Amino acid sequence: QIIMDLRQFLMCLSLCTVCALSKPTEKKERVHHEPQLSDKPHDDAQNFDYDHDAFLGAEEAKTFDQLTPEESKERLGMIVDKIDMDKDGFVTEGELKSWLKHTQKKYMSDNVERQWQEFDMNQDGLISWDEYRNVTYGTYLDDPDPDDGFNYKQMMMRDERRFKMADRDGDLIATKEEFTAFLHPEEYDYMKDIVVQETMEDIDKNADGFIDLEEYIGDMYSHDGNADEPEWVKTEREQFVEFRDKNRDGKMDKEETKDWILPSDYDHAEAEARHLVYESDQNKDGKLTKEEIVDKYDLFVGSQATDFGEALVRHDEF
Repeated sequence: QIIMDLRQFLMCLSLCTVCALSKPTEKKERVHHEPQLSDKPHDDAQNFDYDHDAFLGAEEAKTFDQLTPEESKERLGMIVDKIDMDKDGFVTEGELKSWLKHTQKKYMSDNVERQWQEFDMNQDGLISWDEYRNVTYGTYLDDPDPDDGFNYKQMMMRDERRFKMADRDGDLIATKEEFTAFLHPEEYDYMKDIVVQETMEDIDKNADGFIDLEEYIGDMYSHDGNADEPEWVKTEREQFVEFRDKNRDGKMDKEETKDWILPSDYDHAEAEARHLVYESDQNKDGKLTKEEIVDKYDLFVGSQATDFGEALVRHDEF
């Protein structure tokens, strides 16, 4: 029973990447944006909550709010040692940006960790294609005509192609980094072509290698006997003609599809790293010492004092 439940769960995960089913009137989200550093507003005049989330991650930031200022500074000092990658005693903007990116992607590594335990059947610290295939597809492949109408053989071939692309050394065995690239291909430059290819295969119904206007709209919206299109569908038609189809040939090729689903977004981590250095760099040499960071500890992390101070501000507003 547990194995069947697990298989059903994994099939659900796999199906999500393949079908992305949605209600006819709801817009389907194909674009992969870089995740925000925090869902809180960035207004340092009010509080440093955004900076705390960006620097620590939202969950970890909450734990600092329970610490005394002394404990908070001590733990911050230990984090600074980790950020200073070359151990030269300074934190550069680049090192800070790398740390913020790492924090930003923690949600992704947590997701990989959860799934890793299920797939690494022989507990050797690696996941082979055979392990992944057996856990995910197992008994489904024995049934040539499944009741739910999904073509599992085709889905498995698609997964295998992606697995091989993620597996850089070609041994059909994934390290944790390679398995992360398999599960989250949009986060890796060398996997972006497969994200584009899979998206085009989903949308390109006539299999001519392009996405025309009707295929583009058909992926997002089903008329379902309804003559009147919602306003957002009309807007998407305009977007296709004006912006998506750059060479105005009436369809999107691979490059145009890539520009659509993998836009080069504003780099939140780079902007925040610049902000933190600017605010903390007392001698204006463009880099931070541990002392400079700890002196401005309430910008980077919370404590009982900042939490209490914010509570007082909120009380005063009432």
